[in-house]
Amino acid sequence: MSVRVGAARVRALLLTVVSFFVLAGTATGCAGGGDERPRVVVTTNILGDITREIVGGEADVSVLMKPNADPHSFGLSAVQAAELENADLVVYNGLGLEENVLRHVEAARESGVATFAAGEAADPLTFHTGQEGGPEEEAGEPDPHFWTDPDRVRKAAGLIADQVVEHVDGVNEKAVRANAARYDGQLADLTTWMEKSFDAVPEDRRALVTNHHVFGYLADRFDFRVIGAVIPSGTTLASPSSSDLRSLTEAMEEAGVRTVFADSSQPTRLAEVLRQEMGGDVDVVSLYSESLTEKGKGAGTYLEMMRANTSAMADGLTGD
Repeated sequence: MSVRVGAARVRALLLTVVSFFVLAGTATGCAGGGDERPRVVVTTNILGDITREIVGGEADVSVLMKPNADPHSFGLSAVQAAELENADLVVYNGLGLEENVLRHVEAARESGVATFAAGEAADPLTFHTGQEGGPEEEAGEPDPHFWTDPDRVRKAAGLIADQVVEHVDGVNEKAVRANAARYDGQLADLTTWMEKSFDAVPEDRRALVTNHHVFGYLADRFDFRVIGAVIPSGTTLASPSSSDLRSLTEAMEEAGVRTVFADSSQPTRLAEVLRQEMGGDVDVVSLYSESLTEKGKGAGTYLEMMRANTSAMADGLTGD
């Protein structure tokens, strides 16, 4: 009898404890209350770093894409999908970049969450398929890789600051504007440094071949020619055909290009295939083109990534 009474008391105590935490969670905002800190959710880690520079300590910034991930193929857990719908503001790239995440962004927008597509606001260029000047070259969809042009990032960063001030309640506008101004100065310095670094590349060597089309904005801003890509597409999810590789090797031979820049977050197998196609006389240089790394691993921030890429490109195109 005493055992049955003890069990009943334990059950009653457990119910009391559970009820306490549910009520406490509701009171503190854990169950949708209004006292929790404002939250900005960002899809890609490059935009996440930029957004954190602007927001500072005024709100929590949650980044969905892990370091070294591929923005074209990363997906979300159920918890991350719920984060989007509980955010004060969602910042995403758009232009088809986050191919497995955009439906979740759309769901958040339909539920009333403010969303901002940075790529769509950064004067997007039109992506061209096929090799430069080739018979299959044609205009396609807008190019989502705007961050390779720091001037477009400056524009996007200013617009992100506007969105934070407008949609994220409780932030200090003066602090956000000060953060944005400071970061704008750093981006301006980056552009100046990149211009000086690329000045060392002779005109006849200012030609780019990559593992897929990702540097169109950089080429447009700093006067490079994009000869082609191993994957003639703006996404890593596509695959090259034998005719694609043949067209690219012919274009490279004609342009005298012997350097291929491959994304560090992707295997360089396709670039190695191109090396074999051209008899082995091709340098494959690794870049951080679509994802940041962990801190201290070469490209922990956007500014660090762009400086590392600029140095690698300038060295790769001027070396013998």
